[in-house]
Amino acid sequence: MLDEGDDIHPLFHGAPKSTEFRKLRKRLVQDVREAVEQYGMVRKGDRWLVCLSGGKDSYTLLAILHELKWRGLLPVDLLACNLDQGQPGFPATVLPEFLSRMGVPHRIEYQDTYSIVLDKVPEGRTYCALCSRLRRGNLYRIAREEGCSAVVLGHHRDDILETFFLNLFHGSRLATMPPKLVNEEGDLFVLRPLAHVAEADCDRFARAMAYPIIPCDLCGSQEGLQRQQIKTLIDGWEKAHPGRRQKMFRALMNARPSHLLDPKLFDFAGLTLGPAGDGDPAG
Repeated sequence: MLDEGDDIHPLFHGAPKSTEFRKLRKRLVQDVREAVEQYGMVRKGDRWLVCLSGGKDSYTLLAILHELKWRGLLPVDLLACNLDQGQPGFPATVLPEFLSRMGVPHRIEYQDTYSIVLDKVPEGRTYCALCSRLRRGNLYRIAREEGCSAVVLGHHRDDILETFFLNLFHGSRLATMPPKLVNEEGDLFVLRPLAHVAEADCDRFARAMAYPIIPCDLCGSQEGLQRQQIKTLIDGWEKAHPGRRQKMFRALMNARPSHLLDPKLFDFAGLTLGPAGDGDPAG
């Protein structure tokens, strides 16, 4: 699959020639293609706003989407977008210079949401919720201005699994980041093509390609984040039982409403005896 013409796009120029990297790249392409097809993300001729933070995940997302497009497997127009949120010390020239050098169509938007977050969030509280909400609102606006039908985010398998446990432990609900949803206004899709991709693969890929990683110092400067606690917990399970992370993720794709406790999802009151019944719930 990747034996010829590996440098299909400037994003792949200088890609390592090792067998290990080729396998990694092939796995990423397969995982993204699987998610795109499984969740019906593509409408031919649409335009996608691909959100680029400068982190390892968004670089991986951008590169793999361009590979799929080059291979004729993604018949959409791609527009990369970075929202500069005004964080002190943010290297504002890195992404526009990188995207221009790579020949990637892009839009850089400056909106000082950083000052709003600092003003509104009490000392000692985490910034993530408000920061995310402000960022998402701006991205929706940009998508509309650019004629895009979808906002495409770089959340991967591990983000989705961590969000499930955050909702379980702190929100008392079984929910996570879906790979595809419609925004509240009903005019944009929100897509997560990396839904089946492991975070470790994003890290290996971005590092191997030497992409200019920009850390999120706003969130990274705060200690005791609930998400980090969940990540540490899952890492412990994975270390004790290798493969546990993937098994838990697969469980999210194998829900049985009749074996849960939500009467809005399953008509327990309407159960009857005999062949039409649901059988032993413990079965």
